[in-house]
Order: sequence, then structure tokens, then C-alpha cells
Amino acid sequence: MITRRKVVAGIGAVSACFIASAAHTARAADESLPAVTLHKDPNCDCCTEWGKHIQAAGFEVHAIQSRSVKALKDTLGVPEDLAGCHTAIVDGYVIEGHVPPDALLRLLKERPEAIGLAVAGMPMGSPGMGGAPEEYDVTLFTRTARQSFGRYRASTRIG
Repeated sequence: MITRRKVVAGIGAVSACFIASAAHTARAADESLPAVTLHKDPNCDCCTEWGKHIQAAGFEVHAIQSRSVKALKDTLGVPEDLAGCHTAIVDGYVIEGHVPPDALLRLLKERPEAIGLAVAGMPMGSPGMGGAPEEYDVTLFTRTARQSFGRYRASTRIG
């Protein structure tokens, strides 16, 4: 005989299976993205906030506290005029500054021959930065060349 208790128990079991399946799918999607190693000054809050944006996009972020991020930028070939406050490495690419998550995802999908992407300086409203959003460029760079990879306001591509 079907009782209310059996119906409630059945609904609970189905719900638990659905939740477990959704969690597994979310983990599987996250696992398909490479980890991001974030090199940052231990006193910089905007670097930490940028890492949270990248993590929310599904990346696993490993932060390394360093007082010599500039030396790393030099070693990796980041042009001085494109330098930001932190440097990340993901799947062989250098990510310099407050690059939005969708630009990083596009880079990994298209896989151009480049050192990486950069957002020069610390544009207000860019991922990890507070304040009223201003427009800024994401630049794809190599040792000898650079080109626009998109124009953004906050995390939204506008050009």
C-alpha cells in the first residue's frame, strides 16, 4: 500500500539523486578547465578578488604569495607597459592583470600562438577592482607583437 511516508521518502530519494547528479556534472565541467596559478603580493586585495572571479567561472585557483612578482613578469616576457598588479599562469599562457573570465575562456578555446593576455594597469570596475566601471582593452601579446583581444566594460565585452 502506498502511504504518504513512502511518497515523501521517494521524493527525497529522487531529489537526492538529482542533486548528486547536478553536483557531479558541475565538478566534471570544472575539471575540464585547467588550474590557474595566481602570483600576487600578499597585501593586494584586488588580486584576491580577481581570483574569486576566475574561480566563479569554474577554474581552480592556486594563489602564491610573492613579493617579487615583477621578477616573474620579466622572466615570463610580460611587456612593462602591459603590467598589472598580479600575474597568473594557466595551461602555458600568462594572464597579466585583471583579465575577465570570458577572455580567458576564449583564449583557451582558440589557443592562439601567444605568450598570453594582459589588462594594463588596474582599470576601475574590471574583475577584482571596485568602483564605477571604465572601458579597458584586453591585449593578446607575443615577444614581438600585440593585438586587441577585446574591449570591455566590467566583465562584459563591448568590442
